[in-house]
Amino acid sequence: MTTEREDLDAILDALPPDLCQRVRALADLNGLLEIVIDLGRIPEARFAGREEQLSHREVTAEDLAYVISRIGQFGGDNRAGIERTLHRISALRNRAGKVVGLTLRVGRAMYGTMEIIRDVVEAGKSILLLGRPGVGKTTLLREVARVLADDLGKRVVIVDTSNEIAGDGDIPHPGIGRARRMQVATPTLQHAVMIEAVENHMPEVIVIDEIGTEQEAVAARTIAERGVQLVATAHGNTLENLMLNPTLSDLIGGIQSVTLSDEEARRRGTQKSVLERKAPPTFQVLVEIQGYQKLAIYHDVAQTVDAVLLGNPVAPELREREGAGDVKVSSGRASREPAEAVERRSTPRAPSMGIRETVKVYPFGISWSRLEDAARGLDLPVAIVREPEDADVVITLKNYYRRKTPRLRNAESNGVPIYVARSNSSSQIASALTSVFELRRGPEEDALDETREAIDAVANGARDEVELEAQNAYVRKLQHELIERANLSSRSTGHEPYRRVQIYK
Repeated sequence: MTTEREDLDAILDALPPDLCQRVRALADLNGLLEIVIDLGRIPEARFAGREEQLSHREVTAEDLAYVISRIGQFGGDNRAGIERTLHRISALRNRAGKVVGLTLRVGRAMYGTMEIIRDVVEAGKSILLLGRPGVGKTTLLREVARVLADDLGKRVVIVDTSNEIAGDGDIPHPGIGRARRMQVATPTLQHAVMIEAVENHMPEVIVIDEIGTEQEAVAARTIAERGVQLVATAHGNTLENLMLNPTLSDLIGGIQSVTLSDEEARRRGTQKSVLERKAPPTFQVLVEIQGYQKLAIYHDVAQTVDAVLLGNPVAPELREREGAGDVKVSSGRASREPAEAVERRSTPRAPSMGIRETVKVYPFGISWSRLEDAARGLDLPVAIVREPEDADVVITLKNYYRRKTPRLRNAESNGVPIYVARSNSSSQIASALTSVFELRRGPEEDALDETREAIDAVANGARDEVELEAQNAYVRKLQHELIERANLSSRSTGHEPYRRVQIYK
């Protein structure tokens, strides 16, 4: 079994000698994330929070050829590895297919990472892992496979499309323990190999990294229906991302629009067209990986999706592993509900409400998560309540207010102020809260005015691209929403606290 130092040596030895020597001289190699070498540019070593230049000379075609000759073959996904290690080398190619850049990502086997969800894994339910790139999904997946195979004695098969779980070469990395690995010739065949694993090798558990296509989602459902436990990752950071993804929403049961009868719509107090879950979810448990040893767990995906579609709050279980190894468990904030679109107007507010008192808000048809995000962004003391009779104010949408549903009529008759919005967007919800608290114009409004002026300039052809002033993450989110509604494109650039939005066609 190779040591971590030997694994690191394997990727450093693939570099041209002068670059290898420079990397070895850097401090804190245990924190090395990746090495980037692009033709005609200065090579870099990247760490968490810092970057180091490796040379004063530009990368040459000979440098790239040197590295390519010392690693494995590139697959259809432009990824290669180094035998018996977890390193990943990804290629950038020009139009002719020639390699003009390489990203050498350091892979490390980390043990003990799955202890935070050991009870969930041992329960035998299918588990879906979500999280942004680089947060540790594959590392956790590898450790889960090893524990299931070695500690629990289960027959585990890993479908390893990019060789990220078990490493390059024919002999898997020891980090997967006794689990078996099936390699995939090209990413487009992953769904076929998933089915082959079930049909040919009688697994009790199948482990898959990056379910990303409709075919793979269908294959996952087929596997689950055969009684095999699935542990997988998928594209998307949160449950909400998955619900809004038409390609992958089948993993959590799928979402369909259903037309209710007039009587049923009145009974429910909803519109006639509502969203409902289509089928049982493929995965019973969903884990959002928020950071190293920090995650949110939805233990019953079916119940969670149903509640979100009904507009009810769902609090995930939050877990965080502390330095001593103890796991801190708590209940998270309410999950989000799907957003609907509309603008804002507000009724006069009861004058007795103090500006800094906690205001209990009942959101009727309003996104819970956006209301919470807006309150945090404006630093307002808001508590969301489930019933209008418990509320200081109600925030609703224009179409609901016009129909005067029973709950809104009761709130009005009890003297609860109602704020009516034409838009369920974050900016409009923030405006409604501003009206509730009678706040003065804040810096976010200035930022949005700047955004509107820039949108006009780009849309009218006066400017090809406009870079806005640096803003915090919440204001950037509002800016991106405004730009999207104007059918323009946007991106965030730079590093905090100077990160800013750029607008272009």
